[in-house]
Amino acid sequence: MPTDQPTGVPLPGWTPRPRPPRTAAEGRFCRLEPLDPARHGPALSAANATDTAGRMWTYLGYGPFADDGAYTAWLEAQAALDDPLFHAIVTPEHGAAGLASYLRIEPAVGVIEIGHLAFSPRLQRTPAATEALFLLLRRAFDELGYRRVEWKCDSLNAPSARAAARLGFTYEGLFRQATITKGRNRDTAWYSIIDGEWPAIRAGFEAWLAPDNFDGTGAQRRSLQEMRG
Repeated sequence: MPTDQPTGVPLPGWTPRPRPPRTAAEGRFCRLEPLDPARHGPALSAANATDTAGRMWTYLGYGPFADDGAYTAWLEAQAALDDPLFHAIVTPEHGAAGLASYLRIEPAVGVIEIGHLAFSPRLQRTPAATEALFLLLRRAFDELGYRRVEWKCDSLNAPSARAAARLGFTYEGLFRQATITKGRNRDTAWYSIIDGEWPAIRAGFEAWLAPDNFDGTGAQRRSLQEMRG
């Protein structure tokens, strides 16, 4: 029955979105592959070992691991899951050098999150790291038709907050005392990209990743934020 109350924009013809497939995604600097502990585990262990201070694990709910056996067992448990759905980030130089996942996957309403980012020093601050996240975003929006991609992080995790802004996510707010991580309080910062924003953000990624944006040493000529204008 019609009323004079305000309501959201109608979505005629909306149907639930597919779940992310367990297939690879190819980029210029890296390849995303569904996590395979036997194939990816040794390279991941070697890459993680370069983080001698253990800084990559501070804001994650797990790690660092006691030894390679404990890490392999954890990888095997994660690889068996559909949500989160883990991917290894594979580079030509180092093989598997980091992990990323889709999680909190909600096909009925077209919402998906990117998280569980464990980037070793071999991957951090490289074009491959940026491209891996672009490949996840592109699959979510262009291939699967999701309406919203979320990014969440500990409010004290300044590098993650900077990364979210750099990638084009919009800060939405702070969920105070949202959870407990490693025995510590965690206030969680929420970010998102929605489908109407994606075309402009995608164009910025594509321009940044183009070969002519990198000089002979591999350094960027223009930043990702500049490419978005």
